[in-house]
Amino acid sequence: QVQLVESGGGLVQPGGSLRLSCVASGNVFKLYGMGWYRQAPGKQRELVAAITSSGRTNYAEFVKGRFTISRDNAKKTVYLQMNSLKPEDTAIYYCNAAGTHYWGQGTQVTVSS
Repeated sequence: QVQLVESGGGLVQPGGSLRLSCVASGNVFKLYGMGWYRQAPGKQRELVAAITSSGRTNYAEFVKGRFTISRDNAKKTVYLQMNSLKPEDTAIYYCNAAGTHYWGQGTQVTVSS
């Protein structure tokens, strides 16, 4: 079993930045693609960004040019750098090991002035 723990969320003003981290347990992290998802109250969970085991990235259209996903296999960590944040980015952000039932507990991101 893989345990995923997100951190780095918080309250930020519109236009600000946050960096989320997702730290994984286990010894096979490097074999998994990873994704960041978000869910706002009353809305479905949606994919934000994904990165393959080899480092290839994909982004949802609504974050292209603003967010960057990266990974450090030595640290078993996936990052989501979020810039130019908008109020509509407010959500709980979760990381997921692609193709698995492994999810973190989420970290709250609130964009408000």
